Amino acid sequence: MSPPFTSSSEPPCRSSITSIFKPSWHSSTTHASKDEVGWGGFNQIYLVFRYPPRSVKLHTLLHIKKPLKMARRQVGHAGLPLMNIVRMKGVPILQQLEIEECLLRTSSDNWCIINDGADKPSIVMGVSGKPAGLVEIRPVLEDKIPVIRRFTGGGTVIVDHGTIFVSFICNKNDVADVQPYPRPIMSWSGLLYSQVFQGIADFRLRENDYVIGLRKFGGNAQSITKNRWIHHTSFLWDYETRNMSYLKIPERAPDYRLGRDHLDFICPMKDYLSRSDFISKTIDATRSHFSVKSTEFETVRLPSNPKFTPTSRLLTNQELEPAGKTSI
Repeated sequence: MSPPFTSSSEPPCRSSITSIFKPSWHSSTTHASKDEVGWGGFNQIYLVFRYPPRSVKLHTLLHIKKPLKMARRQVGHAGLPLMNIVRMKGVPILQQLEIEECLLRTSSDNWCIINDGADKPSIVMGVSGKPAGLVEIRPVLEDKIPVIRRFTGGGTVIVDHGTIFVSFICNKNDVADVQPYPRPIMSWSGLLYSQVFQGIADFRLRENDYVIGLRKFGGNAQSITKNRWIHHTSFLWDYETRNMSYLKIPERAPDYRLGRDHLDFICPMKDYLSRSDFISKTIDATRSHFSVKSTEFETVRLPSNPKFTPTSRLLTNQELEPAGKTSI
């Protein structure tokens, strides 16, 4: 099948990862393109942003050991659309975000990215998050905790080796019964994960969070383009209690939080199932909607090609320090 992109001399993203395979996110002014909407489920705020032209071939985008066979629409067994499953372990969250944005903007295939744990603690904010209202600046600077602004909307989380990341990047036409808007996509994901937790825990989608009972264990974020969307989640399989002190309680919080502090509001998934069981059950649930194919990336490279530039980035100390003074 032919590649889904026009030509480019250089691939648009770079990072080195080792993959292992088995058989969400506040408001600010932003430049806009009318055909693209990013959504932060936590705050229910709509954002728009501009992206470069879709003009890069995936086989130049991704330098891989075995070239992928791509098509405008890949169809697997039983007529289901094809979903490429990519499993990674310990990939830095900024690197993961760059890969995901690259695939959202330049690929026309469906992807499920699973990253089992980040390499180190990092704070990740939505595209319009303001550090002064979300992060305890002084201890973050003192302890050298990276603060990243991602390309999707949503709230602020701190991630580490205890976090499991699952991202779905889909063509809207391949999930035909789901309208390409925030709430329908959120509902679709809730039904998928209800299969994962069936008979295990009291899983619910509540105010755009995944909860067990009344305690949150999964935060969601989205970005919706003209023909594609991404829905990604950070799952708290476990967490370091100390790390929660780096986050402020946001001014805009879901009603069900009821003013609870972080430790009373969240719960670890490890009390209900193992990491490996969660990942395997998630892949099994994905098979209800797609024909699943394991896909291995060994090397992903970022060139000087201006046609794609990742928008997720690490905030500098110079950006954080004024926020710290403002919040005092």
